[in-house]
Amino acid sequence: MQGTLATVLSLLALILSAQPAESQVYPSQIDSVFSSLQSNDAPGAAVLVIHNGRAVFHHGYGVTDLRTLDAIDEHTNFRLASLTKQFTATCVMLLVRDGKLHYEDRITDFFPEFPAFGKAISIRNLLNHTAGLKDYGELLMRQYANTPPEKVPQILDAGVLKLLEQPSGQKFPAGTKWEYSNSGYTVLAMIVEKVSGKPFGQVLQERIFRPLKMKNTVAYEKGKNKVRHRAYGQMKKSDGWHESDQSPTSAVLGDGGIYSSIADLAKWDLALSEHTLVSDAEMQPALTPAQTTDGPAKLPDGSIVSYGFGWFLDPYKSHKRTSHDGGTMGFRATIQRFPDDNLTIIVLANRMDIDPEELALKVADLYFTDGAAAGARLRIL
Repeated sequence: MQGTLATVLSLLALILSAQPAESQVYPSQIDSVFSSLQSNDAPGAAVLVIHNGRAVFHHGYGVTDLRTLDAIDEHTNFRLASLTKQFTATCVMLLVRDGKLHYEDRITDFFPEFPAFGKAISIRNLLNHTAGLKDYGELLMRQYANTPPEKVPQILDAGVLKLLEQPSGQKFPAGTKWEYSNSGYTVLAMIVEKVSGKPFGQVLQERIFRPLKMKNTVAYEKGKNKVRHRAYGQMKKSDGWHESDQSPTSAVLGDGGIYSSIADLAKWDLALSEHTLVSDAEMQPALTPAQTTDGPAKLPDGSIVSYGFGWFLDPYKSHKRTSHDGGTMGFRATIQRFPDDNLTIIVLANRMDIDPEELALKVADLYFTDGAAAGARLRIL
């Protein structure tokens, strides 16, 4: 009996020693992934890693802009670009909860002047990129075909709606195909304004940023508000770095106009984990992959993709994942969430020559490799 107990205790000790501990991934290992970005006179990135509900790593690399050479830190605000879509989607979801919107409502319910094809485009289609609207950026540049991009006036969300209110504003019938659409999220912002009776940026503040105490996060509107601790986007050319912070579409809010920091996005991640704003049940439509009548949703290269409301849902190395990238003039960003692993990695960059998702997944590999190694040791026992 004693021998059996000793064997059990010995085996238990070996099993426990084989389990991956949080300390097995050291800050120095994460730092090594981003060390090439360290600089006192070049743009860089802010990095946040949250594991088991705790920020285990946060660090800034490079400078906010080339004039002040201020160091990037956890409070530096970057343009989120398409990470904005998850906030726009949440605004819509909150209005659905309020009973002011329904996922099957149509564009023409809010904008009767919209062309007839809008009668078939639902809120759900706009949220999961199955609406078939043409890209407003292409429509805008076609309108200014002989004008250099830097001379094209900035367009606002309302202007995008006007561009789309053309008989030729649709690429394919709603629900038949999947195609990533900035236009759809711009229309959603205008619907939020119409239903709430308030500017979209104000709705974001009242329904999301203020309740979560994201004090420095803002949907930036030139002349109306200010981005504190702001990073300026940079582009590398043959003669060095150049500020490249704005484009003709930079003033559009619904698809990419939010600025935030890793400090504030840590609060956003916590709210997602704890269902602070939207309950688990209310969140499920956002985590349900889009379905189309022409088969699985596909990227332009033909690969199958899963997309909900403001989130890509494709797994990574068999790990459940919700994620999104963002890219615009001078900025690139990613949020990679692995809910079953209690792991979130966020990278915000004010330079365009790096791939934040690739870097974030290298960090994820540090955690997943440890787990795989521990499992292998356990199997050997």
